[in-house]
Amino acid sequence: MTVHQRDWQAFVTPGKDGAVHMDLAVDGITCAACMGEIERGLRRLPGIRNARVNLTSQRLAVDWVQDETGADEIVAELERLGYAAHPFDPASQRERQDKTGKQLLRCLAVAGFAGMNIMLLSVSVWSGNATDITPETRDFFHWLSALIALPTVAYSGRPFVKSAFKALSAGRLNMDVPIVIGVFLAVALSVVQTIQHHHHAYFESAVMLLFFLLIGRYLDHNMRGRTRSFAENIAALKAEVAARINPDGSVREVPLSKIETGDLVMVSGGERVPVDGVVETGASEIDQSLVTGESVLVPVNPGQRVYAGTLNGAGALQVRVEAASGATLLDEVNRLLETASQAKSKYVRVADRAARLYAPLVHGAAAITFLGWLLAGLAWQPALVISISVLIITCPCALGLAVPAVQVVASGQLFRCGVLLNSSDAIERLADIDTILFDKTGTLTLAEPELCGEIDLSDDTVLLAGRLALASRHPLSTALVKATGAITPLAEVTEVSGAGLETEVAGKTLRLGSPMFCGASRQQIERALSETPGASLLAIRHGDAPVRLLTFRQSLRLDARAVIDQLKAQGFALEIVSGDTEPAVAACAKALGVDAWQAGMKPASKIARLEALQAEGRNVLMVGDGLNDAPALAGANVSLSPVSAVHLSQAAADAVFLGDKLQPVADALRLSKRARAAIEQNLWISVVYNIIAVPIAVAGFVTPLMAAVAMSASSLAVTANALKLRLGEDADAREPLPHRKSEDQLAKG
Repeated sequence: MTVHQRDWQAFVTPGKDGAVHMDLAVDGITCAACMGEIERGLRRLPGIRNARVNLTSQRLAVDWVQDETGADEIVAELERLGYAAHPFDPASQRERQDKTGKQLLRCLAVAGFAGMNIMLLSVSVWSGNATDITPETRDFFHWLSALIALPTVAYSGRPFVKSAFKALSAGRLNMDVPIVIGVFLAVALSVVQTIQHHHHAYFESAVMLLFFLLIGRYLDHNMRGRTRSFAENIAALKAEVAARINPDGSVREVPLSKIETGDLVMVSGGERVPVDGVVETGASEIDQSLVTGESVLVPVNPGQRVYAGTLNGAGALQVRVEAASGATLLDEVNRLLETASQAKSKYVRVADRAARLYAPLVHGAAAITFLGWLLAGLAWQPALVISISVLIITCPCALGLAVPAVQVVASGQLFRCGVLLNSSDAIERLADIDTILFDKTGTLTLAEPELCGEIDLSDDTVLLAGRLALASRHPLSTALVKATGAITPLAEVTEVSGAGLETEVAGKTLRLGSPMFCGASRQQIERALSETPGASLLAIRHGDAPVRLLTFRQSLRLDARAVIDQLKAQGFALEIVSGDTEPAVAACAKALGVDAWQAGMKPASKIARLEALQAEGRNVLMVGDGLNDAPALAGANVSLSPVSAVHLSQAAADAVFLGDKLQPVADALRLSKRARAAIEQNLWISVVYNIIAVPIAVAGFVTPLMAAVAMSASSLAVTANALKLRLGEDADAREPLPHRKSEDQLAKG
């Protein structure tokens, strides 16, 4: 189907604030300059609110006011700019990208094979010129080189010619224009020199230039492909259907789009969990490596949460849906990755502007060089050779790769450490941090409370309470279910709103809930709280038996003390700012060895503390998860939020970290410093390369072949420098953590 036959309006979806949204796959995007050209071109249309290009997936996301611009007009503008648009579909886009990769590989193979043969002929000519080669033999070798070079340039140069032709047809310049001009001038000049029986021709320079350029283009394509496959692997975890249990007990397989919050779904052994929800019945083991980063199977029982994309073990589970398709943790991961890859950091914007100015500067430098040598008395052919060398050696490919190469590698390394970027410039801002503010509940501690101490599994009353707790989704009830391992609910349970649960067992009333609901005395409550400061209480009463009080608290993350010690050793100033009670915060601060802490803080208090530190010139990282942390997360220089955080906090944070450990916070800070250093090194490599190479080329000391090798070497240098981020991620790169204490030791300080 052609572009004009397609109903583009059918691919438009509702957006935010009354706008509409459309995702397009765009062919012909080869560099950062292409991204800027598309985004600037579309923003000239009326009503366009946002246009973002993802260089890795070649995906264009557009938000606009439908009454002012139509979908057809957006596609027409892309066509005018020289780019072909398709509805974005991951499968078809992967097929197109695979086709492009195969074409690049074929062009590379042809250029390499032809270049080696022409080089052999050229070596014979060079050596013959120094000895006694006859003019007839030299001309024969030149014509033989031309016979190989001309079809090779026509075939292997297609990726560059197509891109340059589209750019010129749209009245713009891109990085491929000077490349094509240089190659065709070198070939044309070589043919002229062969006809005129000159001693030298430059067929090998033109072909080897294409060979080295294709190596760089293919490596860049493969790097993007690795990122695309990662996104595809994430998408592959998403189920397309779910087995819904109907009210009559029948099970029907339906599309995931038909599943709603509150539905009950069946997850058989070996299947992927299709939704986020809570287990109602059944017991199994779940591979939650996507969420926790740990590959160990985790036992799950009634009352525990499971997430879409995780893999169920052998047992069958019935899961009550809490988040259906589009709102699951897996969907949130995809959205965060897409947002981070589409956004632009300060360094990307600098590189974009430089690349945009580069093409006219390159052409101007080559023209001035040619005219300068003519005025100096050099013949037009040698002057043209020198200007061709200038065209080739100043190609800004290295500059175009300088930042994206590091971002691709750094994003992958951060994800391996359990960190998902919500903002691409978070890497730069993390590298400047000197002060870290931690929320306590759900950040330094785990989100789910745990029972303090061991439970007596021979105590029938506690076991009955565990079965009664199955009827509630309250966090303390869930913790009790987990502690007792209850799987069989009690019948005819009544829930008293805001108080607890009750039922009849063996003719006696069994109650579970707040201490006051179960009749606990004030002295009993105060004694329990004095023994465990900051704890939450859950009471049990069976008939006329004395009230039992169970204490729960949110335990520290397993590696919290080790990570805090690591951050302190690295010179970061640390504070705990929490809305929790003073005894609970004091106990946490003592356990972690943090001297600066404040309790009972409201959102305004956290913002005030944050602003006071920033007024002192501090660069502050806020790490928090609660609704009251969202303003501070948004106001900090940079912010991190655990994956268990409320959606508002995740939206306000610059990055989200996965799992039950705090180590991703330290990893993000460490990797950001290395990534920023690599970006700055790459930009300096590009600048220094041109400062050195351009004068040498203008002076006439560089042949087109030498220019091709130098230009390709600069691109490979910035790519290799970016890959150092991966090579350096071994056991020695991370400081060894102190021996981890048990939770009881931490609680005691």
